[in-house]
Amino acid sequence: MTNANHSQTDSYTEAEAAAILGISLSRLHQLLDENIFNDGSARPSDIRLRDTDLVLLEFWNRSTGNPKVLRMPHR
Repeated sequence: MTNANHSQTDSYTEAEAAAILGISLSRLHQLLDENIFNDGSARPSDIRLRDTDLVLLEFWNRSTGNPKVLRMPHR
């Protein structure tokens, strides 16, 4: 993660998570929409994220598309 010295908390707001990851809030929303809320359900307005969520978000943010992997289509 970008900031290893960040104090431990139970959860982070979207703005805090974006700041920790070093990405914009719109990029965070894009990652959430592409990888979590891609089944047609709306993204909740107030999301709290945990450390494990940040690990996944950082992975998704840094990963590049693989032409050999087919992504599931949006429903």
